[in-house]
Amino acid sequence: MGLKQQQYINGEWTNAISGNTREIINPYNQEVIATVPEGDEEDAKAAIVAARETFDSGEWATTPATERGSIVRKIAELIERDREELARLESLDTGKTVEESRGDMDDIAGVFRYYAEIADKDGGELIDSPVPNSISRVVHEPVGVCGQITPWNYPLLQASWKLAPALATGNTLIMKPSEITPLTTIKVFELIEEAGVPAGVANLVLGSGNTVGAELSSNTNVDLISFTGGIVTGKKIMQAASVNVKKLALELGGKNPNIIFTDADFETAVDQALNGVFFHAGQICSAGTRLIVEESIHDEFVSALVERVKNFKLGSGFDEDTQMGPLISAEHLAKVEQYVETGRKEGATLAVGGSRPEDPELQKGFFYLPTIFTDCTTDMSIVQDEAFGPVITVEKFRTEEEAVKLANDSIYGLAGGVWTSDIVKAERCVAKMRMGTVWINEFNLYFPHAPWGGFKQSGIGRELGRLGMEEYTETKHIFQNLQPEPINWF
Repeated sequence: MGLKQQQYINGEWTNAISGNTREIINPYNQEVIATVPEGDEEDAKAAIVAARETFDSGEWATTPATERGSIVRKIAELIERDREELARLESLDTGKTVEESRGDMDDIAGVFRYYAEIADKDGGELIDSPVPNSISRVVHEPVGVCGQITPWNYPLLQASWKLAPALATGNTLIMKPSEITPLTTIKVFELIEEAGVPAGVANLVLGSGNTVGAELSSNTNVDLISFTGGIVTGKKIMQAASVNVKKLALELGGKNPNIIFTDADFETAVDQALNGVFFHAGQICSAGTRLIVEESIHDEFVSALVERVKNFKLGSGFDEDTQMGPLISAEHLAKVEQYVETGRKEGATLAVGGSRPEDPELQKGFFYLPTIFTDCTTDMSIVQDEAFGPVITVEKFRTEEEAVKLANDSIYGLAGGVWTSDIVKAERCVAKMRMGTVWINEFNLYFPHAPWGGFKQSGIGRELGRLGMEEYTETKHIFQNLQPEPINWF
């Protein structure tokens, strides 16, 4: 496939110091598609030293922002050039449809372009000074050495949300992609090198969270950790990062409510409710897996969902007819199966799905049928816990107040949706919903210049937008007295 299949540390492509390797599996048929280094703490330490020395040298941090922006823009252009190769790798690695992966590549290039455009737009600000003949100004400087840990569901998309603002603001970084989906991240580091990013600025270490991730989190030479993944791991990173009070940017998933009022456009709401969950087999942190439907249309709405779901085409991501691919791994498939079994035990009604498909052509892959539970209540763990799979739970409500209360009844607060033709009602609901993003008559839309992140235990900080860039800067106040005089206090 023309991929280096190595780590990238201090401008050099390397194998793991230990010599260990890992096989990367295609979730569609379990074939080995690549063998990559399996780094550990020693590889992470080598990358941290390179990033620390490079940052402290000032070479990248003092490069004019316009020049940094030009390099970030070049990365976007190279991604566009290699769009088809990247999309193919992403689909091989994750099992998602290649059409989804092509869309991801367009979004990824857009993220790099956005941060390239705003890289030189922050010149600081002058603020009023209480002292005559003085200058008081505020500037934003790079944080320093950034550890970046990305998930397996959107490997390169999530990497772009971290790489682009970190590079644009003059930081150095060490990226650790998920150990099971590293291929497109390796490829984009080839493009980073081709674009002219200096050695030591961007480093790539492959390996597990227990080794590489733990070292990045606890090493005192790392100034910031940006992590996207599960809440349990996020809490461990917070604890480890306290050793030197690192800056943290955490996106820890969600259990996202999608409220459907009777006065919504019925067909559109049905269609978008399905789109909001079943892309990439539900392996999306913002998936609208909690449908909260007004009682008067509940039965009709569920029936419409079920009829559509029965006709889903599962298969290879490279088959143009495929609508939904496999789950990422045998381990994750078992987790989703256990989640569904829990729903049965809790008394939820299985409306459709709830098993692996019987199609002989799908038996080698990690496939699971799209599943819908009804008669769900917020005291059920399937309503509270993130399945991260193709499973919808459906709850009923009678009043607007009840709908909002149900939506907020969660430890998470990443995203949510409201479907209604009454815009005033929609705005009342949005004002009370405790989530980082709320869509009105839409679901799962995002774009580079809008911030992304969650309330409550969905995380800390924001990615994308100007706020996503600010995560990678420190604020400094500089005061200059133009006519210093003795105070004569002592």
